[in-house]
Amino acid sequence: MDNIETVQDIYAAFGRGDIPAILERLAEDVRWDDYPHANGGAEAGVPWLQARHGRDGVQEFFATLAPLDIGRFEPLAYMADGDRVAALIDIELTDRESGRTIADEELHLWRFDDSGRVVEFRHYVDTAKHIHLAGLVGTAA
Repeated sequence: MDNIETVQDIYAAFGRGDIPAILERLAEDVRWDDYPHANGGAEAGVPWLQARHGRDGVQEFFATLAPLDIGRFEPLAYMADGDRVAALIDIELTDRESGRTIADEELHLWRFDDSGRVVEFRHYVDTAKHIHLAGLVGTAA
């Protein structure tokens, strides 16, 4: 299985709500949204954009999505080079409590080790939209 197929399998598992299947594809010490530079969404306190480490940390990430309805999650394109895969995602999220909804195009960057396990994942998103969705400001930019 190549790295693009692994990412596609991870997204299929996400669609089924099969978090254990996702965790199986991750290295034990995976870094999740662990940016080397400031991440505005994480700094603002968006729960699902916080840096996480290890499989337990990734499981915590998925728990932060519980208050959200994912109205749309559609991979539009995949690009690969060496140990990295980028996926362009069309997504719509709604906070069930507040009713706030956003639509966004996200870029997901995956990095793999030699055994085909994910060692790093990053979301590239419109942080202003996610800050709004999390209720941390009044309106999206």
